[in-house]
Amino acid sequence: MEWRLFANLAEAAGSKRVDVDAGAGDTLGDAFEQLLRDHPSLEAIVLDDDGELEDHIRLLYNERDPLTDGEGFDTVLEAGDDLALFPPVSGGCRR
Repeated sequence: MEWRLFANLAEAAGSKRVDVDAGAGDTLGDAFEQLLRDHPSLEAIVLDDDGELEDHIRLLYNERDPLTDGEGFDTVLEAGDDLALFPPVSGGCRR
Protein backbone atom coordinates (compact mmCIF):
# COMPACT_ATOMS: atom_id res chain seq x y z
CA MET A 1 0.00 0.00 0.00
CA GLU A 2 1.28 3.48 -0.77
CA TRP A 3 0.93 6.70 1.21
CA ARG A 4 1.15 10.08 -0.48
CA LEU A 5 2.75 12.67 1.80
CA PHE A 6 2.79 16.44 1.38
CA ALA A 7 4.97 19.39 2.39
CA ASN A 8 6.90 18.90 5.65
CA LEU A 9 5.57 15.35 6.01
CA ALA A 10 7.22 14.36 2.72
CA GLU A 11 10.41 16.07 3.85
CA ALA A 12 10.40 14.18 7.16
CA ALA A 13 9.87 10.83 5.41
CA GLY A 14 12.32 11.63 2.63
CA SER A 15 9.77 11.04 -0.13
CA LYS A 16 6.38 12.18 -1.42
CA ARG A 17 5.33 8.55 -1.89
CA VAL A 18 5.99 5.86 0.70
CA ASP A 19 5.20 2.15 0.42
CA VAL A 20 4.19 0.28 3.57
CA ASP A 21 3.71 -3.40 4.25
CA ALA A 22 -0.09 -3.31 4.39
CA GLY A 23 -2.64 -4.34 1.83
CA ALA A 24 -6.14 -5.55 1.11
CA GLY A 25 -7.75 -6.90 4.27
CA ASP A 26 -5.57 -4.85 6.61
CA THR A 27 -7.00 -1.75 8.26
CA LEU A 28 -6.21 1.90 7.76
CA GLY A 29 -4.82 1.80 11.30
CA ASP A 30 -2.43 -0.99 10.28
CA ALA A 31 -1.19 1.06 7.31
CA PHE A 32 -0.83 4.19 9.47
CA GLU A 33 1.08 2.35 12.20
CA GLN A 34 3.39 0.83 9.58
CA LEU A 35 4.02 4.29 8.13
CA LEU A 36 5.06 5.59 11.54
CA ARG A 37 7.22 2.51 12.25
CA ASP A 38 9.02 2.88 8.92
CA HIS A 39 9.39 6.67 9.30
CA PRO A 40 9.59 7.51 13.02
CA SER A 41 10.39 11.15 12.26
CA LEU A 42 6.73 11.56 11.25
CA GLU A 43 5.45 10.59 14.67
CA ALA A 44 6.45 13.87 16.37
CA ILE A 45 4.74 15.82 13.59
CA VAL A 46 1.46 13.93 13.23
CA LEU A 47 0.72 12.67 16.76
CA ASP A 48 -0.15 14.70 19.84
CA ASP A 49 1.13 13.99 23.37
CA ASP A 50 -1.62 11.37 23.84
CA GLY A 51 -0.61 9.47 20.70
CA GLU A 52 -3.65 10.67 18.75
CA LEU A 53 -3.59 12.24 15.31
CA GLU A 54 -3.05 16.00 15.62
CA ASP A 55 -6.22 17.99 14.87
CA HIS A 56 -4.52 19.95 12.11
CA ILE A 57 -3.27 16.87 10.22
CA ARG A 58 -5.61 15.58 7.50
CA LEU A 59 -5.71 11.91 6.64
CA LEU A 60 -7.55 11.03 3.45
CA TYR A 61 -8.70 7.61 2.31
CA ASN A 62 -9.89 7.55 -1.30
CA GLU A 63 -10.23 11.35 -1.16
CA ARG A 64 -12.45 11.42 1.93
CA ASP A 65 -11.82 11.78 5.63
CA PRO A 66 -12.51 8.38 7.23
CA LEU A 67 -11.98 9.76 10.73
CA THR A 68 -15.04 12.01 10.49
CA ASP A 69 -16.92 10.34 7.63
CA GLY A 70 -16.42 6.60 7.96
CA GLU A 71 -15.06 3.84 10.11
CA GLY A 72 -11.89 5.66 11.11
CA PHE A 73 -8.76 3.60 11.59
CA ASP A 74 -10.90 0.43 11.48
CA THR A 75 -11.57 1.00 7.76
CA VAL A 76 -10.66 -2.18 5.88
CA LEU A 77 -8.33 -1.58 2.96
CA GLU A 78 -8.88 -2.83 -0.57
CA ALA A 79 -6.41 -3.11 -3.43
CA GLY A 80 -5.87 0.23 -5.15
CA ASP A 81 -6.98 2.41 -2.23
CA ASP A 82 -5.51 5.92 -2.09
CA LEU A 83 -3.96 7.00 1.24
CA ALA A 84 -2.76 10.55 1.84
CA LEU A 85 -1.51 12.60 4.77
CA PHE A 86 -1.56 16.41 4.72
CA PRO A 87 -0.19 19.06 7.07
CA PRO A 88 -2.07 22.34 7.48
CA VAL A 89 -2.41 24.10 4.14
CA SER A 90 -2.40 27.84 3.70
CA GLY A 91 -1.65 30.38 1.08
CA GLY A 92 -3.32 31.41 -2.10
CA CYS A 93 -3.93 34.67 -3.82
CA ARG A 94 -5.48 37.69 -2.11
CA ARG A 95 -7.42 40.05 -4.30
